[in-house]
Amino acid sequence: MSEKVRPTIKNAKDKNREAASRDTELETLKKALEKERKKTDDYLNRLTYLQADFENFQKRMRKERSEAINYGNQNIIIALLPILDELELAIEAGLRDDKKNSIVKGIEMTFKKMYDILEKEGLKRIHSIGKNFDPNKHEAIEKVTTKDYKEGVVIEEIRKGFMFKERVIRPSLVKVAVTTSKEVKKDE
Repeated sequence: MSEKVRPTIKNAKDKNREAASRDTELETLKKALEKERKKTDDYLNRLTYLQADFENFQKRMRKERSEAINYGNQNIIIALLPILDELELAIEAGLRDDKKNSIVKGIEMTFKKMYDILEKEGLKRIHSIGKNFDPNKHEAIEKVTTKDYKEGVVIEEIRKGFMFKERVIRPSLVKVAVTTSKEVKKDE
């Protein structure tokens, strides 16, 4: 009988070892599965961020392309502004002359035509005289003490300023009024 008992005890020990081995293997598989789940979550998280970055990149590129289209001519217009200034000075000098000949009229027509073309492209003149000084649109080159204007009002424009669409591409050079009452207060 003892021989029969031994195989059953041996079988029970083998079964316990097999069960323990399966439990160990199961734990190992569970750990491996958890590790793979974490990797999957990490990959999914990275993919989500990458997709968001790509969408932001696309939006930024659309915005930059739109700005390039809208403001692509800006450099040419800036380069042409001194020509407008010189044509305008030539017209003013010719008009002061008593003879007002056809050359002045030709320059005047050229100036008008060029200005009209630039206006159609989005160029706008900044009108400054009589307006309050705006550091975004004006560059003050002199303060003039006067009683005739309110403090901070532009009283003279030395060089015209221009905007291209909604951007200031050249600020107006201006003289700004300073009231005499302020000067007295400073001295007191």
